[in-house]
Amino acid sequence: MENQQRLAAMAEPLLAWYDIHKRSLPWRGTRDPYRVWVSEIMLQQTRVAAVVPYYQRWMEALPTVESLAAVDDETLMKLWQGLGYYSRARNLKRAAQIIALDRGGRFPEDRDGLLALPGVGRYTAGAVASIAFGQPVPAVDGNVLRVAARVANVGENILDPKVKKSFETWMESATPTDRPGEFNQALMDLGSGICTPRAPKCEKCPVKAFCAARAEGDAEGYP
Repeated sequence: MENQQRLAAMAEPLLAWYDIHKRSLPWRGTRDPYRVWVSEIMLQQTRVAAVVPYYQRWMEALPTVESLAAVDDETLMKLWQGLGYYSRARNLKRAAQIIALDRGGRFPEDRDGLLALPGVGRYTAGAVASIAFGQPVPAVDGNVLRVAARVANVGENILDPKVKKSFETWMESATPTDRPGEFNQALMDLGSGICTPRAPKCEKCPVKAFCAARAEGDAEGYP
């Protein structure tokens, strides 16, 4: 089975598993692009458990993109204090001002439009486009790269830009058109809870039948 075939075959069993086992998180179950976007920026280089209380406080104080665009810098920094990488908060406000003032409060709905916002990279753009707008685009982070490398049995350096680009192309083909947001979130949950860097729980994996690395008996050796 080719790499792309293996990755495409994951969708149905992975989504069935996700429907039962998905994590209960305060930013799940919404297609509000503002809420999805803020959560994804907060989750950059920060553990999920640490983000939850910050996200809840943020949404109580700044429930809309317009309120974020208008917030003073002191309040902004207090809400962000403890999350680190403060440029993320400053970019959130800059992007909110573009959306609120230049776009009448409307978010870009595709990946390229989202990429034009300050602080939005390919992963975040893919996550927001798929979750909020149903665009069939991948959201490829470290968890997804690890899952894909194991399923496709690719031992190359996933930090190499050319290798990562290949994975993005494969995952674009593998992303289902009907539930792209749920598919990307399912991959996130799979990578964080089952297909972990060390001691992956292969016996519990919903896509083990398609995993080439598991078939070789060396899932932990990839990527």
